Amino acid sequence: MAPKGKVGTRGKKQIFEENRETLKFYLRIILGANAIYCLVTLVFFYSSASFWAWMALAFSLAVYGASYHSMSSMARAAFSEDGALMDGGMDLNMEQGMADLPSAHRHLKDVILLTAIVQVLSCFSLYIWSFWLLAPGRALYLLWVNVLGPWFTADSGTPAPEHNEKRQRRQERRQMKRL
Repeated sequence: MAPKGKVGTRGKKQIFEENRETLKFYLRIILGANAIYCLVTLVFFYSSASFWAWMALAFSLAVYGASYHSMSSMARAAFSEDGALMDGGMDLNMEQGMADLPSAHRHLKDVILLTAIVQVLSCFSLYIWSFWLLAPGRALYLLWVNVLGPWFTADSGTPAPEHNEKRQRRQERRQMKRL
């Protein structure tokens, strides 16, 4: 059963602490996935590690670096000159996104998790890396649903009905004043 009443808000300090814990959690995932991949692929099977195994490692490190850096810059806190917390940064754990930025941090978390899962599973076969194509597929889907689809299907020929109603009321008032 859902709690009744207003949902409590979190303060700057709590957001700062939760962001720090979230970044620490995702750093552990990144380090763990890389440790497993390097141990299995590049240590145990070093003699059979191909150029593509090294390229997969470089790709995953680039994805991890870009995603983690973006998340940490979103969560960067601002401190005053005396060391007091002024701003806790963007909340990385919020349920709903901001109006114009729909949960970008959530997508970054998904990219890190997808890359970690694919990287660990690719210890069995490098063909598993083809599952990483889910990320650009999801990005194209979101682009179509949020930007391109509404833009292509928007009806630009007729003005909004409320605009016509306002104009009609305004003309009626003007006619009433003339009489």
